[in-house]
Amino acid sequence: MSIKVLIVDDSAVVRQVLSGLLRQDKDMEVLVPASDPILAMERMKTTWPDVIVLDVEMPRMDGITFLRKIMAERPTPVVICSTLTEKGARTSVEALSAGAVTTITKPKLDLKAFLQSSAAELIAAVKSAAGANVNRLAARSQAAALVPKAKNTADVILSPADTRAMSQTTEQVVAIGTSTGGTQALEEVLTALPRVSPGIVIVQHMPEKFTAAFASRLHSLCQIDVKEAAHNDRVVQGRALIAPGGKHMLLRRAGAQYFVEVIDGPVVNRHRPSVDVLFRSVAKCAGANALGIIMTGMGDDGAAGLLEMHQAGARTVAQDEASCVVYGMPKEAVKRGAVDKLVPLNMIDREILQQLQRSL
Repeated sequence: MSIKVLIVDDSAVVRQVLSGLLRQDKDMEVLVPASDPILAMERMKTTWPDVIVLDVEMPRMDGITFLRKIMAERPTPVVICSTLTEKGARTSVEALSAGAVTTITKPKLDLKAFLQSSAAELIAAVKSAAGANVNRLAARSQAAALVPKAKNTADVILSPADTRAMSQTTEQVVAIGTSTGGTQALEEVLTALPRVSPGIVIVQHMPEKFTAAFASRLHSLCQIDVKEAAHNDRVVQGRALIAPGGKHMLLRRAGAQYFVEVIDGPVVNRHRPSVDVLFRSVAKCAGANALGIIMTGMGDDGAAGLLEMHQAGARTVAQDEASCVVYGMPKEAVKRGAVDKLVPLNMIDREILQQLQRSL
């Protein structure tokens, strides 16, 4: 059965190019595109799409308002396709919080060429959205990169951890990896934490510039400090560091203190930042002093790294299927024997606080 896709964008070029690209896939049925949300709502009275590809800044009604309306009335998977600017990044983070499944970024220049070169990413995003647990996104919203041919492992960034757990210290680290659906999930987890919480390092698959806006938004909502990680930032209690889009983040240790390295490097598991890279570094540097958490997301990034953390003596937790938007990354980690415990999203904050007790 084909996936019915509705494109809503005020650019005629975008509507034309996206329609052509999606029609190349035999699983896609592209409905007549709409130039704004008002026209889209009229057309949706006749045929309701399985997935909506949505711009943000449009005439008559902006995309976020439209998204919130859809998620409140009839939750439907939405892929945001927006211009990558500092202002647009904040807008797109707001859209993710409102219930969008994922984002595809588009530049202001050479738009047609960019979209054509991003066809594989776009098609994968639409197919992932079609299978997403959109009711989870709707409930959360109401309560509040180019795909390469080669798939690198974390070996291209750092060597594997040995399996000997490091000696116990009072410094505890929590490492979190997530992707599709993770922006909403992280908000639920981090806003539930008190000021006195263990230091947290996070990889959320997001494009460059989006992570700064995302971290800033979380910082305004949370009791703990949340920031986009910078090279040599300390990992301390009451702070969560989010890996910058387009960079890898690694945990390092100097004496009894932990800090992060933010580096360039090849994509790993088709991502930069990669969860596997972070988790491997945590296994090497923290061992039994760490808690690894893998959450909602498509693919298998983080599964191998979580297994290495498990083998190094860390506690490991995965978000359960019922509370995931996409049960891809946790499922793969469970399949590999990397997970000590499956927990629902609303219990993950308790697992994090339990880690703090290990240092007392």
